[in-house]
Amino acid sequence: MSKLREHLLDRGTVAAISREILRRILRAGGVSWQTTTTWKASTDPDFLAKMHRILELYDHPPEDGRVICVDEFGPLNLMPRKGKAWRPQTRPRRLRATCNRYDGVMHMLAALDLATGKILYRIRSRKRHSEFLGLLEALRARWPGEKLYLVMDNFSPHRHPDVRTWAAGNQVELVFLPTYGSRLNWIEAEFAALRYFALNGTDHRSHTEQNTAIAAYIRWRNARAKPKTGFATDSPIRTWTHYPVKAA
Repeated sequence: MSKLREHLLDRGTVAAISREILRRILRAGGVSWQTTTTWKASTDPDFLAKMHRILELYDHPPEDGRVICVDEFGPLNLMPRKGKAWRPQTRPRRLRATCNRYDGVMHMLAALDLATGKILYRIRSRKRHSEFLGLLEALRARWPGEKLYLVMDNFSPHRHPDVRTWAAGNQVELVFLPTYGSRLNWIEAEFAALRYFALNGTDHRSHTEQNTAIAAYIRWRNARAKPKTGFATDSPIRTWTHYPVKAA
């Protein structure tokens, strides 16, 4: 506020103004100090069609099956992670600083069942199509007889011929997000919560320790899970009739 006031005075925009008057003017005009964000425009010519297909599945789940959002979370390496915690004043928790990444990385393959709101997952050292297919087979076995509508991004293992062939023969429909449209995958919000509650503020020294923390959070979350409804109900994307596709 002080720097903005000084800027206005230096430019001669106003002859005099107090910080309080400036604050009132900004508040009345609906202007606030905000963090700059980035936006990745999609290059997918079928963006709207794919988006509306996914929103329709979210809003009106098919009666012959269930909608499941799948994705990978990671890489899960061992490193100090900044976070917040309740601490005595002027005595913040200190974490070591390191650029080393020991013991390799792990990857979490996860699925969000919208009918129950529960997350199913497995942690593997790789995230190839074979690991992904293993997750899909576990989902298929969990809900036999129901058609599965799997919402996912365009990661190459998701589109592997073996995955497509298996899906075609097992009552599984692969519903791909539009390019650069990961924000439409409902599981992304769950990953943000997972990072906040299970990883931020930690400094795990082994993958076993870190995986245990993730498992504890998932158990806690699933015990309180509710069916997922109301995806981006007030978002302007629901009114879009045109998307300005740009060249990559």
